[in-house]
Amino acid sequence: MFYRPEDGHGLPHNPFNAIVTPRPIGWISSRDAQGRDNLAPYSFFNAVAYVPPQVMFASTGAKPDQDNTKDSVANIAETGVFCVNIVEYALRDAMNASSETLAKEVDEFTHAGLEAAECDTIPCARVAAAPAALECRLTRIVTLPGASNTVVFGEVTGVHIRDDVLNDGRVDVTRYEPLSRLGYRDYTRVREVFELMRPDDT
Repeated sequence: MFYRPEDGHGLPHNPFNAIVTPRPIGWISSRDAQGRDNLAPYSFFNAVAYVPPQVMFASTGAKPDQDNTKDSVANIAETGVFCVNIVEYALRDAMNASSETLAKEVDEFTHAGLEAAECDTIPCARVAAAPAALECRLTRIVTLPGASNTVVFGEVTGVHIRDDVLNDGRVDVTRYEPLSRLGYRDYTRVREVFELMRPDDT
């Protein structure tokens, strides 16, 4: 089939995000100017540069108690910092609980039954149990075409890696099975890996 997005796809559900898969999940923790913590998962997330290390996530909706955005973006715009927590399969239920639309005053760490730990380089909480976490300082917020489409970029200023994740000096994803978003309400986890050497590797 072929369709133009502006004309509609004619299917029971939008196939777009089922095509761009699997997508890593950025479990974004932030803190507002009043010191209230927030935690929410975003599947439009990725690393975008090595030096300095930088990441991005996109927010594609709005809440009634925020001005045309979500809590994460509003908090980061206020404070200039955020943390990306990596979601492992074992934390899937807590991640899902934190995705619920709640009032901006509600702490999703408490709501999802998660222990929070303080970051080292920024004034922000992180998920203590996460296999890895990236502390970030905001570099820019970009508004995209469409309603409430926003991309947040940040420079990584601190990296937490749980000791059991390291295997012979390398991050071994099979030890924590990162959760990835597919289309619709589907997810998957990484349980096996293989290596491909590039033609110009020496």
